[in-house]
Amino acid sequence: MAGGARTNSKARRRPPLSLLPEVAGVLLRRLLRPLRVFWRRGWLYRRFLTGKLADHIVFHPYDGSSRRLEDAEALLRGRFRFAGEAVDVTEGSIFEQPAPSLAWLRDLHGFAWLAPLSAAGGDAARTLATNLISQWLRRYPRYSEPAWAPDVTARRLINIFAHGRLVLANSDVLWRSKLFVSLREQARLLARVSKEAAPGLPRLEAAAAYALSGACLDDAKRLQSGLNRLQEELAEQVLPDGGHVSRSPETLVHAYRLVVMVCDALTAIGRDVPQAVRSAHDRMAPMVRFFRHGDGGMALFNGASESEPKMIAGLLARDEVRGQPFVFAPHSGYQRLVAGRVLALLDCGTPPKGAYSGDAHAGCLAFEFSSGSQRVVVNCGAASDKKGEWEDAMRATAAHSTVTLDDTSMAAILAPGLARDIAGARLLGGPRTITTNRMETSHGWTVEASHDGYVAQFAITHERAMTLAPHGASLTGRDRLLPDPKHRNRDPVPFSVRFHIHPEVRVSNAQSGDVLLKLPNGDGWRFRSGGGSLSIEESIYLGNGLVRRTEQLVISGALTDEPVEIGWIFEQYGMS
Repeated sequence: MAGGARTNSKARRRPPLSLLPEVAGVLLRRLLRPLRVFWRRGWLYRRFLTGKLADHIVFHPYDGSSRRLEDAEALLRGRFRFAGEAVDVTEGSIFEQPAPSLAWLRDLHGFAWLAPLSAAGGDAARTLATNLISQWLRRYPRYSEPAWAPDVTARRLINIFAHGRLVLANSDVLWRSKLFVSLREQARLLARVSKEAAPGLPRLEAAAAYALSGACLDDAKRLQSGLNRLQEELAEQVLPDGGHVSRSPETLVHAYRLVVMVCDALTAIGRDVPQAVRSAHDRMAPMVRFFRHGDGGMALFNGASESEPKMIAGLLARDEVRGQPFVFAPHSGYQRLVAGRVLALLDCGTPPKGAYSGDAHAGCLAFEFSSGSQRVVVNCGAASDKKGEWEDAMRATAAHSTVTLDDTSMAAILAPGLARDIAGARLLGGPRTITTNRMETSHGWTVEASHDGYVAQFAITHERAMTLAPHGASLTGRDRLLPDPKHRNRDPVPFSVRFHIHPEVRVSNAQSGDVLLKLPNGDGWRFRSGGGSLSIEESIYLGNGLVRRTEQLVISGALTDEPVEIGWIFEQYGMS
């Protein structure tokens, strides 16, 4: 495991009273669900979904999302793999099969299968996609949930707009007419209910699909209304420095993808991109670059995975401004150190607020660094299946390359129960005050930061300083643990300074007591430390969707009433 962060009362919290109004609101919405579905399925409501009928998709926006041919091959064999689950169809329709999870079902209704089939092309893929759409149109012509939920409808529309060429070219006139009647109803419904999507990426996706429906189906009035809605969400979710309010690099990439699609569509139909949308685009692109390691993937902070390097490269290739990242993202709460072929990223931000903390991690002052195209020190990543203890463990402090006190997470996760089912597994508590200072010295760029995430539990402040030498020859760090002098005669508090190592890096002990890190390309790094006992322990890595065994370097010790200082350094050796 990643260090065994506790999952007892220190790591979990009962719902705060501030959540009660939100929980009550969601409960009321659930109770009213039968009435809502009945109303929206009815003849009168559906009269609001009529109007101008398009007969073609004006523009097919570029979709940067990952499309793997192996997914198309699986689909052609009758295997539908979504959200970490798979269902095999030997006879009948996939829409008749029991769904293994709600996430899988939402992907099915969101037409997640259309993109890989479009990438594969050919008669077999076209026939399967056409049949699947026909089956969906026959079974779900009217409102139901989750098939017509706002975020699912948004995903379905985006997939059809982006990949519809596969099925629309030379299609039967009657079939085509049925599809466009459904697209009209879906688009007009989304215009009415887009704000019902969950806060964060689902709501942004609904707003983007709303705008795209106007552009792609040639409805100027809906386009303007959708752009207004999109600008509201961008103002809410995109920070002044270009980061996403969730502080997740991966969420930022997906949000940027949606903005790119809207900008492309507007350009294609000869419409000016609104200033607010253009500004968000031009701020987000440098922040995507900010978080990219040398392998082209994203850093693993706050629930992010590496993402797909080809997808990221494709999106950034469409950025005409080519804005370069800053060294400090003050609103997102990250510092960036670059020298030579070495990149180091440090998380020095407070947890996101409210609903945006549903995937946030308790990893304040955690860092990652890479040398060239190889990640060296990482965080453990996030559990893609979002299930129970595994998810919580990956979000705990011990799964990050930072300091842990008494194997206790510096922020709590909402305890299992009704509130968590409704509001999500939100991160509660954590650091409130974080100080940062950046300076250039003769030894290179230095970042100093501190947080109070452990003050409430242990009356101890954590300070971390990191210096990246010129040309990236070394990365030096110092961690200081400062007990509050008002709390004397305390029991010893164990500490662990963790450095999770990427699974492709070979770790070995040197005779001198140092640790040697051998990279796949033959380059090497030497690790030395002082101020505690150094050991090599087991860890895991979930950065690319797979559970991989790896190792971590751990400096351990204990403190009582006096400050403790732990020094460490990564030095290059034997570089080719």
